[in-house]
Amino acid sequence: MSGSAVSAAAPSRPLYRIYVIAVLMVVYTFNFIDRVGLGILVGPMKAELHLTDTEIGFVGGTALALFYTAFGIPAGRLADRYRRMPIITGALALWSAATAACGLVHGFSALFAARLVVGVGEAGGVAPVYSLLADYFPPRSRARAIGCFSLGIPVGGALGVFLGGYLAHGLGWRAAFLVLGLAGLALAPVLAATVREPPRGRFDGAAASALPPPWRIVLAKLASKPSFWLLAVGAGCSSLMGYGLLFWLPSFYVRSYGLSLPEVGNWLGSLLLAGGGTGIVLGGYLADRLAVRTAAAYALIPGLAFACIAPCYVIGTALPLGVPAYVCFLIPAALQLMWLGPVIAAVQLLVPAGMRALASAIFLFVNNLLGLGLGSLVLGYASDRLRARYGAESLHYAIVGGTGFYVLAAVLLLLAARRLARDFEPE
Repeated sequence: MSGSAVSAAAPSRPLYRIYVIAVLMVVYTFNFIDRVGLGILVGPMKAELHLTDTEIGFVGGTALALFYTAFGIPAGRLADRYRRMPIITGALALWSAATAACGLVHGFSALFAARLVVGVGEAGGVAPVYSLLADYFPPRSRARAIGCFSLGIPVGGALGVFLGGYLAHGLGWRAAFLVLGLAGLALAPVLAATVREPPRGRFDGAAASALPPPWRIVLAKLASKPSFWLLAVGAGCSSLMGYGLLFWLPSFYVRSYGLSLPEVGNWLGSLLLAGGGTGIVLGGYLADRLAVRTAAAYALIPGLAFACIAPCYVIGTALPLGVPAYVCFLIPAALQLMWLGPVIAAVQLLVPAGMRALASAIFLFVNNLLGLGLGSLVLGYASDRLRARYGAESLHYAIVGGTGFYVLAAVLLLLAARRLARDFEPE
C-alpha cells in the first residue's frame, strides 16, 4: 500500500484514533505542566527573586496570555490553510524549550520574557488540535473525543504540582523548570513521527483541498452567531477563576494551612486528577448523549455546573483541613471542567470545516485573555489589597470574592443555550 493510501486510511482505524487521542492528550498534559507548574514554585521563586504577589501573578498569567492570545489567531489561520501536525509539533518544542529557560533566569524581566515565549509556543498547540480531532471523529462522538484530549488539563495540572513540589523540595525550583521543559522536548519527535494528518472536512462533505475563506468572511460568520460569543465569554469568566485558583491554591494551602510543598502537591494533585478528570469525562459523555435530543445541552450542562461552584469554595476555604474540606474542594474541581467537551464541540458545529481552527483560535483568544491574562493577576492583586485588613488570610478572601465570576459564567452559558440550535451549521 502506498504512503498516501496509508495516510488516508489510518484516520478511520479505531485503534489508531485511540492512539491519536492518547498522544495528543500527553502533549496537552505537557502544555499544562509547563503552564501551571509555576504555581507550586511561587514560594521559593518569590524568596530568591524578591517578587510581590502582583508581580508573580503578572508573570504567571498575564505574560503567558499576552503572546498566547496574540499568536493564537494567526496560528489558527495557518492551521486552516496548511497541515496542522507540523504546527502542533513545532509549538510543543518551542514552549518546552522556553519552560526549561525559566530555570535559568535571575530577575523579573528575564522570567517575564521566558514566559512570553512559552505563550508563543502554546498559541499553536490547542486550536489546531481541535480542528484535527473534528476530522478524526464524527459529530456524534466529538464532545467525548475533545473531552478525552482535555484530560491533559487535570493530568497536567496534577503532575505540575506533584512533580513541581517534589522537584523543588529535593532539587530546587530551577531544576524543576529544567526537567519539565526537557521532558516536553523529548516528546516532540514522537509526535511528529506517529500522528498523521487526516483529510480536512471528511465528515462534512467539504473538499480537503479547499482553501479557507478570507478573514472577513469568518468574522462575519461568527458575528452573526450570538451563541459563539456567549460561550466564549462565559467560558472565559470560568477560566479566569480556574486559572487563578490553579495558580494561587498552592500558596493558599501553604499560608492558611501551613502545608509543605510536597504536601500541597499531594493534596492539590489528587483533587485535579480525581475531580477534574471525572468532570471532563462526564461533561463530554452527557453532551453527546443529551445533544441528540436538544442542541441546548452543549451549554446547559456547563451552565448548571458553574452555578453550583461558588458555594463549595465559600464553605471549603472556611473549613479546617480534613475530609469535609477535601470534599468541598473536590466537587468544584469536577464541575469547573465539565464545560470543555460540550462547549468546544459546540464551537466546531457553529462554523464550516474550513473555518474551525480559526474559530477555535478566536474562542481561545477570548477565553485565555480573560482566564490566563487576568486570573492569577486579579487574585494576586486582590490578595495584596486585602493584606492590610486580613494579613495572611488575604488570599483566602480574594478567592471567596472571585467565585462571583462562576455565577456570571453560569448566566452567560444559560443564555447561550437558548440560541445554539438556531446558530449551528447544517452538517
